[in-house]
Amino acid sequence: MLNINNIRSQFPILHQQVNGKPLVYFDNAATTQKPQRVIDALNKYYTLDNANIHRAAHTLASRSTEYFEQTRKAIQQFINAKEDAECIFTKGVTESINLVAQSWGRKFLQAGDEVVITTMEHHSNIVPWQMICEEKGAILKVIPINDAGELLMDEFEKLLSPKTKMVACVWVSNALGTINPVKEIIEKAHAVSAKVLLDGAQACSHLEVDVQALDCDFLTISSHKLYGPTGVGVLYGKRELLDAMPPYQGGGEMIKEVTFAKTTYNEIPFKFEAGTPNIADVIAFKYALDFVNELGKPAIAKHEDELLRHFVNGINEIHGLKLVGTASQKVSVQSFVLTNMHHFDVGMMLDAKGIAVRTGHHCTQPLMQCFGLDGTVRASFAVYNTIEEVDILIESLRKLAK
Repeated sequence: MLNINNIRSQFPILHQQVNGKPLVYFDNAATTQKPQRVIDALNKYYTLDNANIHRAAHTLASRSTEYFEQTRKAIQQFINAKEDAECIFTKGVTESINLVAQSWGRKFLQAGDEVVITTMEHHSNIVPWQMICEEKGAILKVIPINDAGELLMDEFEKLLSPKTKMVACVWVSNALGTINPVKEIIEKAHAVSAKVLLDGAQACSHLEVDVQALDCDFLTISSHKLYGPTGVGVLYGKRELLDAMPPYQGGGEMIKEVTFAKTTYNEIPFKFEAGTPNIADVIAFKYALDFVNELGKPAIAKHEDELLRHFVNGINEIHGLKLVGTASQKVSVQSFVLTNMHHFDVGMMLDAKGIAVRTGHHCTQPLMQCFGLDGTVRASFAVYNTIEEVDILIESLRKLAK
């Protein structure tokens, strides 16, 4: 059983007042807070180790390179990749998806080919595919959902054909909390020889991840939704795919040899890591992964599920409050609307009580249109949240509804 008080003591930001009230932070799907060890790692790097990596023989550069590559190995273990070279550092999930769309898509998509996404995608898994489809003359298709916010898998099967080249699917919806049946999606996509990219931005902080067991072709990871720093993402890709893809950006690090006549490119992962990376934050990300590993994903998920159940049971009694996203398989994310109030007003009134939630379309405008909404209020829970905090939110919503 998790000691939540001990866990909370590791997060300095939680121990403050906002608008005269103790902070209740329920915006974890947007970004999680950082434990002290992550903050200390950033401070240590800039205090003791600051140097560019991979490029110098001096001690500071050697240390920085070692710490940087330790994070890559930690990610390999975290997702069970075959080798650490399959883990590419980016600045976030958005860049990871753009990398695949621009590099893989530019080489392998042709006019008339089809890319399949879902109704519940974040804009970062819609717009890059729209852009490359428009450029290549490919066709973008969308898997519909039911009223609970679950994919209609029968309709998905109807969309698949020999023309399907990529299925780009969110594993866990940031707006609804829905856990999609990605293993089944991957198997059905592979049956027509399509590749599969999983947007793991929300999934990786809640669910066990094993890319070899899933057999996904690509997976994207966000540090800042995993108790790590902002500005760091990861693209996992199978080696044979990454080797076949052209570089996404040109510059230092991604080259073997440069002449004015011709440039030869480096091996993976460096082929896709042009320029000086976000060294400090990558190094600190390992400490966030250590934090999650020490607690254990099953224990984290159990606690978060309890928070979600308690919240849903508590607000079900509130007249005029409607849940948005009621899938049978969910993580600890719940969207809702109050019928007599605009979602932005709800968020502002909760903020006055020190409660941080997210309001708006959550970068999922097509999903909101599907539900006939311009936005929702979203509460998202993390391992450091408590039942007592959930009760504060429930009581505040009860008062607002009146």
